[in-house]
Amino acid sequence: MVDLNKINIKFGTSGLRGLSSDFSPDVCHMFVTSFIKTIKDRYNFSNIAIGIDNRPSSPDIARYCISAIYSQGIDVDYCGVLPTPALAYYSFQNKIPCIMITGSHIPFDRNGMKFYLPDGEISKGDEQAIIDNVNKHVTLNIITDLPHPNESAILTYIKRYTSFFPSDLLRGKRIGIYEHSSAGRDIYNKLFSALGAETISLGRSDCFVPIDTEAVSLEDQVKARCWAREFKLDAIFSTDGDGDRPLVADNNGQWIKGDVLGFLCSVALDVDAIVVPINCNSMIGKVGTLISVTRTRIGSPYVLDGINRLKKTGNIVAGFEANGGYILSSTICKNGRVLEHLATRDALLPALAVLSLAYQNYRNINELLVTLPKIYTASDRIQDVSNEFNTLYVDNIKKEPKKYFERIGVEGSIIDINMLDGIRVVFNDNKIIHIRPSGNAPELRCYCESDSLKHAESLVQKVLNDAKFLSGISMSL
Repeated sequence: MVDLNKINIKFGTSGLRGLSSDFSPDVCHMFVTSFIKTIKDRYNFSNIAIGIDNRPSSPDIARYCISAIYSQGIDVDYCGVLPTPALAYYSFQNKIPCIMITGSHIPFDRNGMKFYLPDGEISKGDEQAIIDNVNKHVTLNIITDLPHPNESAILTYIKRYTSFFPSDLLRGKRIGIYEHSSAGRDIYNKLFSALGAETISLGRSDCFVPIDTEAVSLEDQVKARCWAREFKLDAIFSTDGDGDRPLVADNNGQWIKGDVLGFLCSVALDVDAIVVPINCNSMIGKVGTLISVTRTRIGSPYVLDGINRLKKTGNIVAGFEANGGYILSSTICKNGRVLEHLATRDALLPALAVLSLAYQNYRNINELLVTLPKIYTASDRIQDVSNEFNTLYVDNIKKEPKKYFERIGVEGSIIDINMLDGIRVVFNDNKIIHIRPSGNAPELRCYCESDSLKHAESLVQKVLNDAKFLSGISMSL
């Protein structure tokens, strides 16, 4: 019998997350069979697609999950290592559920599962139902080897873009592919080459690297600038670990913020209405031709919920997050080509759409970026801090925000406070400070906005240095 109180596995902002060591055969069986039980009365299916990322623990967790599916008399379509949006798109096209084994960007010693319905992501209500339906008494026969991967999901994913974007989209361009341990690293070179680019493979890693597109490390910032100069690159493309959050650098090797990328993608696709979390750049809605902007809590389930409410308007609707993951809810027809909707986060679409926008209208990406309002954002996190501390830290700020910001040396008068997700404070000089506990890992996150990047970064450090000091973590950066 599995004791849920003794394992620290829970649903975060996107999927089930926990220590890799806690995803035992029994625990995987418990959650997978509960997922099946939760959805079987709503959908008719005879197989479930499974995919994994490159974490060392993912193959074993996949074996446990596949064994659990077999125990329910259901077949498995094993798709191997691939990006999460590739698996999700394949499952939506074939109207079957899928489970992606991935910890996305969270620390190396952790992993997770993302559950998908035949027509979209599971809801917060589905998550609660999965928890409520678990059977703690488990008997399971584990398969010894994983099935041979079916490559159809990868081919279907690539075709989504090659059938929409012209084959000469990137002709004459040198695109660096920062591979690290991304689940899509063996796909991206092929796709960008198919669209006319000369590709250069960069930074492939034999060890798993938990890339966070919202908190790009100083090391990766330096790498990108050096690569851009050394290889005379027009752009660099990468993703997080499971390929649903993009990381794109311009011709100078400067990483583009995910929400800026999402906004420009929306412009390129002539989207009418967007849904974004509250930590996205306030520039969104101030420029462009978007009909409406709806802001939500952070996490793709909340963005999707907002999207679903807007779909009834008949507009072209999309959503994205500060991490850059782009959700296209509407099928788009442009220049006689069709781009099918994909109701989950995707990394490739925003990258390709922005490259298309830049190269059709400007000489390079940087010339496109300088046309935007000078509103800069910065974000970072402290890791391995207990959830209890993070919650208490934010709760104390909520009680006396003015006193807190005076104590850490932030000047200005507060003109607005939003507590939809953590605490987001707007000051009279238009700077914004947003502090919240992560929903996926024991981390405290801070997002700041100002009229200069240096000032935004300094605000982030003031908050996180204070939190480090109070939590007993060294203040050395």
